[in-house]
Amino acid sequence: MKKLAVLGHPIGHTLSPLMHNASIKALGLESEYEYSKLDVAPDDLMERLAQFPAEGYAGVNLTIPLKEVAFQGLAYLDVSAKTLGAVNTVEFSENGPIGHNTDGYGCLKALEEAFGKTAEGDSVFILGCGGAGRAVALMVALDGAKAVTLADIDAERVANLAAEIHERAPDVEIIQSVGGGSASFQCLEKSEQVEKCRAADLVIQASPVGMKKDDPSLMPPEAFREGQRVFDLIYMYPETALLSIAKAQGALVANGLGMLLHQGAKAFEIWTGIQPDVAAMRAALEEAVYS
Repeated sequence: MKKLAVLGHPIGHTLSPLMHNASIKALGLESEYEYSKLDVAPDDLMERLAQFPAEGYAGVNLTIPLKEVAFQGLAYLDVSAKTLGAVNTVEFSENGPIGHNTDGYGCLKALEEAFGKTAEGDSVFILGCGGAGRAVALMVALDGAKAVTLADIDAERVANLAAEIHERAPDVEIIQSVGGGSASFQCLEKSEQVEKCRAADLVIQASPVGMKKDDPSLMPPEAFREGQRVFDLIYMYPETALLSIAKAQGALVANGLGMLLHQGAKAFEIWTGIQPDVAAMRAALEEAVYS
C-alpha cells in the first residue's frame, strides 16, 4: 500500500482526501493507494518530508502555510515550482523529494472551465498576495494578462511579488502605489483598491478571509460590476460573502472547487503516472460542498 496525504497547519478544512479517495476507488486502486490528511507545523515540515519515504509515502500535497517553507527547503525543484516560487506537491523519487507546483495549472484550468477563458488580455485584480495569491498572480501574468493589480496588507510582500512579475513577465503592467523617499512599495489604499477592483476584468480573491463561514467580504458592493469575472480560491462553501456580493452586482462568479480539483488531478498523475478519475473527484467535491 502506497500512502498519499495532504499536509497543512491547520488541516481540518481540507477536501483533498475526499476527492482523491473517490478517484482511487473508481479506478479500483484501493489496495494500492490511500490518501489521508496530516497536521504538520511549518517548523517540522522538512524533517517530516525526509521521513515520509521510509513510511511508505509516494507523495504529499502541501497547503497553508507550508508551500513557501518547502520551496525554501527542498534541494530539487521542478520547473513549475521554480516558476511560481512555491511548492504544493512533493514527489518522493529515488533521488530524493522533488517539489512541484500544480496550483498554477489548476487555476488556469478552473478559469477556463468556469468562464470560458483564462486571463489572457485581461486586467486582473489579485486580492491577497501570500502563497496562493503569489502563485496565481505569477501564473496570470505568464498567461498573458494585460495588467495585474496587487492588493495586500503587507507592503513588502506586494513589492517582492511586483518585482518577480516584472522580471518574469516584463510586458505586464503592475498597478500599485510607490512610496516617496525610500522607493519602497506601499499597499494600495482602500479607496484605490475598490476603484481598481471595479475596473478589473477578472478579480481573484486569494486571501484566507472567507475560510470561516461568517467571514465578511474584504470588498464592498461598489468594488464589483456587471460583466466582471470574480474567482475566489476558497472552496468550502458554494459562495463566500465576497462572491455573494459580487454576484448581486451582476458579476459572474466561481469558487475554488475547480482549482482544487484540477491541481489535485495533476498531482495524482505526478505521483503515480496514472490518470485519475476526474469525474469521480468532481462528484465527491460537489456532494460535499453543494448538498
